[in-house]
Amino acid sequence: MPIDPKTALSAEPTVREAVWTNRDVMLYHLGLGAGGDGLDPAELRWVYEKDLRVLPTFAMVAGQGISAGALKPAGMNLPGIDIDLRRILHGGQSLQLHAPIPASGTAHISSRVAHVWDKGKAAVIVLEQAATTPEGAPLWTTGMQIWARGEGGFGGEPGPETPHTVPDRDADTVLVSPTGTRQALLYRLSGDMNPLHAEPAFAQAAGFDRPILHGLASYGIVCKAVVDGLLDGDPARVQSYSVRFAGSLFPGETIETAVWRDGDWLTLLATCPERDGAPVLTHAVMEVRP
Repeated sequence: MPIDPKTALSAEPTVREAVWTNRDVMLYHLGLGAGGDGLDPAELRWVYEKDLRVLPTFAMVAGQGISAGALKPAGMNLPGIDIDLRRILHGGQSLQLHAPIPASGTAHISSRVAHVWDKGKAAVIVLEQAATTPEGAPLWTTGMQIWARGEGGFGGEPGPETPHTVPDRDADTVLVSPTGTRQALLYRLSGDMNPLHAEPAFAQAAGFDRPILHGLASYGIVCKAVVDGLLDGDPARVQSYSVRFAGSLFPGETIETAVWRDGDWLTLLATCPERDGAPVLTHAVMEVRP
């Protein structure tokens, strides 16, 4: 059986060390489109080592997610889980910040399967990573939702339902984030080298007209837009951030993010205006500090 929930959930976490420098941080930010105007002090702080700030979504790169060993060329290989890569989708991502991420540092990353949900025609596997400093202080916790098509029906719990709703009123703010035609080529240098984001023939074989932008790049671009536009450029004000990946974006297209604010909570909806408002990120919420 490709999925054995009992084995997957009872397996001991794997622990590894992650090390990064300010060069890694700056390259990540460039992959999100930062530094477009190098004379703008607000942009320079993302791409210049002096007074460098770190977006919380850098955790996706510093931790490396499933690319650090859970995914092999032939499939997803974890205790109790053996699935062909062609059957899985990165369905959603969550991030909880426990402390600001330093511009250079070392973390111990503990990875485990936190949940296995049975959706009938698919299974949802939640991979959790918890990062701590070498001294044991918590830095961040991430949750990656992996949809495994055709792997449901094993009699497990369906998991929580999170209906996609936005407030029944006009958005308080709409943030506009253009992307460049080289965006995916830059972003992949931070770790995700999947040819789907670079090679036209590979993308076409996968059903796309041309290479697409990484979902986690859209995730980071929207986070940067919120930090720049609503949080006075202070990434430490982001406390948590979760989304569903609802659609692809082609490099060169625009992300429009509608924002509804309710106290310390932001509801977000990211769409592509070049394709009549096609959804990019849905079920998106961010908790912010005052």
